[in-house]
Amino acid sequence: METTKFDIADYLDSEEMIAEYLNTVLEDGNSSDLIVAIGHIAKSIGMTKIAEKTGMSRPSLYKALSDGAKPQFETIMKVLRAIGGQINVKPMSV
Repeated sequence: METTKFDIADYLDSEEMIAEYLNTVLEDGNSSDLIVAIGHIAKSIGMTKIAEKTGMSRPSLYKALSDGAKPQFETIMKVLRAIGGQINVKPMSV
């Protein structure tokens, strides 16, 4: 029996799935998890397409969205816009 490595990007095939994934990471994860999640989403859409929309190179995107990366907030915002996402703030329930 042959197995393949699990890649979440293979399952991010709709806007709803992408939004749910990103919202879950925002609620449960930390900043590193968020960066990696945005990278997964960008990969699922296509790094070339995201690079074109952001004006960044593909290697720069891979580097900025890799595990352990610390991209500038401007970079995160560019990629979020390119993947069709946005940040909304709502009051936290205590």
